[in-house]
Amino acid sequence: MDCKEFAKLNGSDDERDCIGLHGTAGESDVPSKISGLEHLKNKKYNKGLAFCLEERQLLGIHGLLPAVVKTEEEQVTHSLILLNRLENNLDKYMYLSDLAERNERLFYKVLASDVSKMMPIVYTPTVGLACQNFSKIFTHPKGMYITLNDSGHIYDVLKNWPETDVRAIVVTDGERILGLGDLGANGMGIPVGKLSLYTALAGIKPSQCLPITLDVGTNNQSLRDDLLYVGLRRNRLSGVVYDEFIDEFMHAVVRRFGQNCLIQFEDFGNANAFRLLAKYRDNFCTFNDDIQGTASVALAGILSSLKIKDTALKENTILFFGAGEAALGIAGLCLMALIDNGLTEEEAKKRIWMVDSKGLIVVDRPKGGLTSHKLRFAQNHEPIDCLAEVVKAVKPTVLIGAAAVGGAFTQDILESMALYNDIPIIFALSNPTDKAECTAEEAYTHTKGTCIFASGSPFQPVEYNGKLLHPGQGNNSYIFPGVALGVICAGMLTIPEEIFLIAAEKLASLCTPSDLAKGSLYPPLHKITKCSVEIAISVMDYAYKNGLATVRPEPADKAKFIRAQMYNPNYQPTFPKTWLQKL
Repeated sequence: MDCKEFAKLNGSDDERDCIGLHGTAGESDVPSKISGLEHLKNKKYNKGLAFCLEERQLLGIHGLLPAVVKTEEEQVTHSLILLNRLENNLDKYMYLSDLAERNERLFYKVLASDVSKMMPIVYTPTVGLACQNFSKIFTHPKGMYITLNDSGHIYDVLKNWPETDVRAIVVTDGERILGLGDLGANGMGIPVGKLSLYTALAGIKPSQCLPITLDVGTNNQSLRDDLLYVGLRRNRLSGVVYDEFIDEFMHAVVRRFGQNCLIQFEDFGNANAFRLLAKYRDNFCTFNDDIQGTASVALAGILSSLKIKDTALKENTILFFGAGEAALGIAGLCLMALIDNGLTEEEAKKRIWMVDSKGLIVVDRPKGGLTSHKLRFAQNHEPIDCLAEVVKAVKPTVLIGAAAVGGAFTQDILESMALYNDIPIIFALSNPTDKAECTAEEAYTHTKGTCIFASGSPFQPVEYNGKLLHPGQGNNSYIFPGVALGVICAGMLTIPEEIFLIAAEKLASLCTPSDLAKGSLYPPLHKITKCSVEIAISVMDYAYKNGLATVRPEPADKAKFIRAQMYNPNYQPTFPKTWLQKL
């Protein structure tokens, strides 16, 4: 049957009407009037060699593809063969990025095929290298670039985005990309990577995700001098004009996509990150992943560690190396958890110590450098400049690194932690890998295999004295996709801090005894989608109990409701099966 006969069979005299017609509900998500060639060119609808013979004929693309018809599984296998032939992770990143632009569903099926192997390629640590080289490897435009030249017209720029049902935005201004500093417009790799995990790990539809870079210049002179740099070649905007630009952006998002559009701030500089979170958190659906997501996953790791040590959180003393977004965010959530454990705020603060570039954070420190956020955790103690000396003075049970100073946890420090604790807890959370405060091998070796270790970037298991030790990876991906899924499904308009405490407690509860027995503080990465759903359920429960949900009526079965909203990476039928059966 040719295309004209098929059109007549379905009540049309125009053979073009057979191209991309809607099926019955649930049979096809392909919009009407999409040409056959567009099915090959549009990443949403392209199936590559998985188009069956009937589809090729009806779409008018028969002959434009080789004869073979592949199953989805065969396509995934083919993609993995090509991926594994590449020698370095940046090339693998570029291959997957290109695949995402050619065949969206196949891209997500490849990610889902082995999450533990794919995450280090699409996100940390490879995404840091990708951002450093972003201008050099730029091929396909992804997301939106809103520059300071767009001031006064940001809403009009947002209207250019082809999707109208945007539920989640990840935005950066590129000032503090991972531990790499100011990368300007090259920071776009972070929002793109984060949102790919929104879909891969929590099933948030790609069409509902929008990565945005606010290009306000860069203070990185080497970038401004780079002939290939794709961003504005000017000093970074600051002060009142910067604030007005951000404010216009926030209100333009609400005007364009609605009050319940989630806005995740990512990799803003320390000075702006805390300020913007405080300014917008009570009136916008927003959170800062560097502050709150990192805090939640770190606290989950601590709570899992305490199961191994069989102690309560309030019985521990936590020392932070670093007092930036991540460290202060973790400290703040630990403070909330300690108070929840029955301590007063003052008692809880005595359990939290911090060291920054000028030494121990104490009241009236002669060297100064104390912001209001740091002063919150300042101790009444004599100043100490050296981290090693602080460890010996404070004798912490938990040591957390979030200062992006590679190798800061020296042999002396690690041995001291083992001296003062039967089971020291050591977290080296800085990204990428070369910024980690110590490696897993160093931590296990210098504590003689007694420590509980977690890191921000992945490390391989370490064998010590005949025992295989599995380091935990405190990856924010355990938290932010599930939180976002719950927020979106409940239609929340704001995101209170309690959400991240709930998410941490839920994640820790999902870590099984067998996980803990081998030293892993988090569930295996292949279970991360299940973790996201469980966290989303807890978020929705909190939202409905506290009057923060706008989706009505409240779903009787939240798990079923959530799963019904999630993205299906399997190919959808181009034509309803009932039509093809008539052929």
